[in-house]
Amino acid sequence: MTDRDFSAADYPIAERRPETVRGARGKTLDDLNIEAVAQGELEMEDLRITPQALLRQASIARSAGRAALADNFERAAEMTSLPQDEVMRIYELLRPGRSRGKQDLLDAAETLRRQFHAPQLAGFVEQAAAVYEKRGLFRRRY
Repeated sequence: MTDRDFSAADYPIAERRPETVRGARGKTLDDLNIEAVAQGELEMEDLRITPQALLRQASIARSAGRAALADNFERAAEMTSLPQDEVMRIYELLRPGRSRGKQDLLDAAETLRRQFHAPQLAGFVEQAAAVYEKRGLFRRRY
């Protein structure tokens, strides 16, 4: 079964399909317990959401007729591979009045596409660039 094969019948995954839930280091839900914490067996990586989990949530959302939510989950899956400073840089660019112009967002989209292999995020930023231009949101506000 692939991440795209999950459906609304599998929701919530932790209850309906717990055997499929694993962290980035392979820990299962049963591995995440107080004893493991006390013994120092868990790391932050064991608690972070994985791209696979987000893609499964996207599949569930799409099967339930929630395409916009599915798109959000798919973009979030791409975001898991971005360094935190890149996420914050793009977040700052997307705040109205913070970018100097459309090209700033188009450049960020190109970086997402080429450097981080995140085409859906890139498309989202390109859409934002077009909307911001149309609505005059590139004007400096501060």
